[in-house]
Amino acid sequence: MWKILLDCMDVIYLLALIGVAFYSLNNLLSVALFLRLKDHPRRRRNKTPPAEWPRVTVQLPIYNERYTIERLIDSVINFDYPRDRLQIQVLDDSTDDTVDLVRRLVTSYASKGYDIQLIHRAERSGFKAGALREGLKTAKGELIAIFDADFTPPADWLKKAVSRFSDPHLGCLQTRWGHLNDKFSPLTRGQSLGIDGHFMVEQTVRSRYGLFMNFNGTAGLWRKACIDDAGGWQVDTLTEDLDLSYRAQLHGWKFDYAPELVVPAELPAQVEAFKQQQFRWAKGSFQTLKKLAPALLRARTPLYRRFMGFVHLSGYLIHLLMIVTVLLMLPVGYFTPQVFRWMPWTLIAGFGPPLLYLVSATEHLPRLSDRLRLLPVLMLLGLGLSLNNALAILEGLFSKGHGTFVRTPKFNLLDQKGNWTVTPYAIPVSRMTWVELGLGCYALLSSVILGIHIGVAAMPWILVYAVSFFYIAGLSFSQNTRLRRLHTDAAVG
Repeated sequence: MWKILLDCMDVIYLLALIGVAFYSLNNLLSVALFLRLKDHPRRRRNKTPPAEWPRVTVQLPIYNERYTIERLIDSVINFDYPRDRLQIQVLDDSTDDTVDLVRRLVTSYASKGYDIQLIHRAERSGFKAGALREGLKTAKGELIAIFDADFTPPADWLKKAVSRFSDPHLGCLQTRWGHLNDKFSPLTRGQSLGIDGHFMVEQTVRSRYGLFMNFNGTAGLWRKACIDDAGGWQVDTLTEDLDLSYRAQLHGWKFDYAPELVVPAELPAQVEAFKQQQFRWAKGSFQTLKKLAPALLRARTPLYRRFMGFVHLSGYLIHLLMIVTVLLMLPVGYFTPQVFRWMPWTLIAGFGPPLLYLVSATEHLPRLSDRLRLLPVLMLLGLGLSLNNALAILEGLFSKGHGTFVRTPKFNLLDQKGNWTVTPYAIPVSRMTWVELGLGCYALLSSVILGIHIGVAAMPWILVYAVSFFYIAGLSFSQNTRLRRLHTDAAVG
């Protein structure tokens, strides 16, 4: 019985290790395909403008965004686009004073002749997907642009994006996310490198090689006929953008990506907000995988494209696999250390993720030395979030219902300016942080025991996990301490 248990444990550990290596190799493949591109994606030429500009509806789905909504509306109002061809919808589900602020802004701009309307829902049914669906009922545009509250599109964005829609089969155009506050803190710096890797390498490769790709929820332009044909915005997942993207492509619509069109956005400065954002994305991606896997299997498209679609939708699985390896490394190393002989082979694949971020040069991080300095921070974030995202995956696969869409708070932060700690949108520390701290202690203890039992060569990998969990938990506790101190001082004052 004992031997069977050990054998099962070894098999699970090896499968998890191979799984981590597989997803890392996928990053390596993305790098190789990216480097094969003859022209740099940031230097693609703009398309020829249409003879007549089509009517466009700009949708702004918001929820309690008192600090950023004025910035967003002003950016959209300043679009260099024929006013008689532009409609703006503010889809407001707010429950705080954002409602009054938006109403004043909309009334002011409407009095100046802009086609702008406020659609306020007292009940937040369907969350963002429900708000977008509600807006489509009165949308006049044949093209639909969508921006979240943390984005500030430049004035020439819309004309450049619309010019890419000469192909009637193009259903959606995604543009690249830039950064407004990447220099705010080490947390935002690390996030900026991660986002640059996704948008410069992964999205470019998926677009240019005809693979399934996704609309990222904002800073994109849809053909309204595509949304309707694919079944519209549906509310049964937390990633309505990923869900609609795949349904549209399975219906035969083309997607494109324009990395040369950049929309600056605010990065989460509070680690708890960042964790909630990642939890929503991870859970929603597996809800989408569970929902669309049968249709993807039956799709009349090449096998490699379907396979890469599955890899794309299941990308967050690497976090669950990492948690399994962390939990099993101690018992496997103590009772059956010979299994560790497989580790050097799988570690070769570990070069994939670092290389992906090192080749993702942008205007924010043009120098290789800058990206090298940020790589350790990004690694700490990625490994430290593995528990958070692993639990999200399990919820996405096994929980009933789609769950609650927890929005990421925005604070109008610019570079090193701004203070999110004094706002009511700041999030208290979660109970999961204590588990992350416990996992850090477990990983540290595992490294000590394995170092004594089989030698120091077994210690570095598990020590990296310990440091990562301590970093994430420590950042949560330190930020929460600042919040409590400020609230105490305010109460005393």
